[in-house]
Amino acid sequence: MGLAVAQMGAVNLADTRAAVVRRLVEMLREAAARQAEFVVFPELALTTFFPRYWMDEAEAVARFFEKSMPNADVQPLFDAARELGVGFYLGYAELTPEGRRYNTAILVDRGANIVGKYRKIHLPGHADHKTEAPFQHLEKKFFEVGDLGFGVWNTEGVNIGMCLCNDRRWPETYRVMSLQSAELIVLGYNTPSLNIHWNEPAHLRTTTHEIVLQASAYQNAVWIGAAAKCGHEDGHHMIGSSMIVAPSGEIVARASGEEDEVIVARIDLDMGRMFREHVFNFARHRSPQHYRLIVERTGAGDPLPTPPVQG
Repeated sequence: MGLAVAQMGAVNLADTRAAVVRRLVEMLREAAARQAEFVVFPELALTTFFPRYWMDEAEAVARFFEKSMPNADVQPLFDAARELGVGFYLGYAELTPEGRRYNTAILVDRGANIVGKYRKIHLPGHADHKTEAPFQHLEKKFFEVGDLGFGVWNTEGVNIGMCLCNDRRWPETYRVMSLQSAELIVLGYNTPSLNIHWNEPAHLRTTTHEIVLQASAYQNAVWIGAAAKCGHEDGHHMIGSSMIVAPSGEIVARASGEEDEVIVARIDLDMGRMFREHVFNFARHRSPQHYRLIVERTGAGDPLPTPPVQG
């Protein structure tokens, strides 16, 4: 499969949806010219990362949320996908007809049909106004926890799962999808290089990003395509390091900068099958009766009583 990851540079507050979509279409065309069949775009790809700004929910909805998909602004991307025969993943802020707000991603097939939807589950940040912070991280204010679970869709003969940004840091994300025979997991992210909650060295933001993608690809025998929106958005910096990771844990393609950039790899889906048949043969080797705490507890608790050692 020809897989492309379309990293985006900054989207500033003054940028229009139409201007952003023109950038997405340009990268889609480049990916198609390089024999890609599927393109991964970032989280909240159509706007700046607005949860960094304090505002009321009504203002955020009016400025940054999509009431339908596709809509008139985004239709050119769907038209180009249909023309080129290229599928894609796209992240955006969704307002449902009932008025509910989600951080959402969609899976679009090569005929430009929406065949899957995911709503972000692991929302980071806070809902209160942290007046002393250099910026806010208000995903818990603007979004509800996703209600669709971690799905996997067979698209063009490939089992594809989706997640978003902070989801990538949680091992359960990948395991739930790999238990549904996912072969490829795609995700977009907007990750600030500064952590406002504790004094985390900036280089760790990229280091931990790489670690979780490589370990999760290996431990779940899946390919991962991860697309950043990055660079300086109105002075606020986010990390890049968009990449494609093999089931071996190897990074096979990586973005080189922090601007719009398309990376492409010809991914061998049989590689994941080999890992699933041998070292990570779940049916043969997993012992879920010993993993119950994963779903029974949310936070860490006391150690469980253990039987006395014999002899």
